[in-house]
Amino acid sequence: MRLFHVSDVHFGREDPTAIAWFEAVVKAEQPDAVIMTGDLTMRARRREFAAGLGWLQRLGVPVTVEVGNHDLPYFNPIDRFFRPYQRMGAIKRLVEVPLDLPGVAIVPLVTTARAQWRWNWSKGKVSKGALARALALLAEVPKGKLVFIACHHPLIEGATSASARTHRGADALAALAEAGAHAVLTGHVHDPFDITHVIDGQTIRMIGAGTLSERTRTTPPSFNEIRVDGAQFDVVVRAMDSAPDEVLVRERAE
Repeated sequence: MRLFHVSDVHFGREDPTAIAWFEAVVKAEQPDAVIMTGDLTMRARRREFAAGLGWLQRLGVPVTVEVGNHDLPYFNPIDRFFRPYQRMGAIKRLVEVPLDLPGVAIVPLVTTARAQWRWNWSKGKVSKGALARALALLAEVPKGKLVFIACHHPLIEGATSASARTHRGADALAALAEAGAHAVLTGHVHDPFDITHVIDGQTIRMIGAGTLSERTRTTPPSFNEIRVDGAQFDVVVRAMDSAPDEVLVRERAE
């Protein structure tokens, strides 16, 4: 089984060459699913969501989409606080949809917030309700399946130039590990990473995807390919350049 993990496309500031490249790879290789971990848009405008929906629909494979901080209305406080998903239109049917695949379950976790008790609302937050919903979905997954949690913000910091500073992220990661999740798929920082954490004897991986937007950091436009073989899986960075694809070197953190 192969899953394509893509993030931070930022329609409105998308890289047209990169999104065309990704679409061509999907059509040529037909992965089992695409997991999009947030920031489909740049400013949550209707035209940006419409462009993103059209792109996702053209892929022709199962898709689930998480909401990123850029997908909440930016300039209109009424929309942001009272109807944050209204502008999404038809794309709402793809948002936070669990995927049940042979041997693999994808479980959504919301890490965006309409407001926070800090200046920078773009950073992550795991509410008690969001974590409870994810844990409830995880509990329904049949034994023996790999479980990947999909969310926008890294729950704890990785070795990247950008940060998420996710409130309650460490507690959420520990709870997900205890409940049997195998990995958390994220975006936000625009650079890929794969870090293994051992928490109270339970192993869980934090996996981040790059970006297909113009807003690259240290990595060219890229996405992750997750190659599943039974109970094992590898993460391969697929970058839009002449370099060969590389398996991410996993770091270990206690």
